[in-house]
Amino acid sequence: MTDSTDMPHILLIGTDLSLLEGIAQSLSAQGHGTRVASSFGEARELATTIPPLIAVVERAMAADSAREVLGLTLAPGGSVVLYRSLGAETAPIPHVLQRHVLAELSLPLERNRLSALVQHVRDRATAVGRGRTSGETETTAE
Repeated sequence: MTDSTDMPHILLIGTDLSLLEGIAQSLSAQGHGTRVASSFGEARELATTIPPLIAVVERAMAADSAREVLGLTLAPGGSVVLYRSLGAETAPIPHVLQRHVLAELSLPLERNRLSALVQHVRDRATAVGRGRTSGETETTAE
């Protein structure tokens, strides 16, 4: 996917790769860097290279492996968003994971909401000074 270091990165994790590729293309068109992983092992590897601002994780995978979700490396100010496909059964997720989840979405129907959440998290991280790369100051950012 896209890999520029000056854009927020979104890590999409799930088993429906065609859905994730479509979401990735939509987010890339809006100027966001995206990466797609089909397993938590692959996601960990991608997250250590460039920590994502948002990890969008399939709800069923998160319910089965809450520890894996919580172990993902995120950029400072980053968040976790869970998604489910239409008609998918919703398994309960552990309370410790619920406290770390920013939102739960039904994709692809709520892709506009996902775009708005990405922009909100990016703005929030920038406002509190967490949206800058290391060594960058307000004078060097301009």
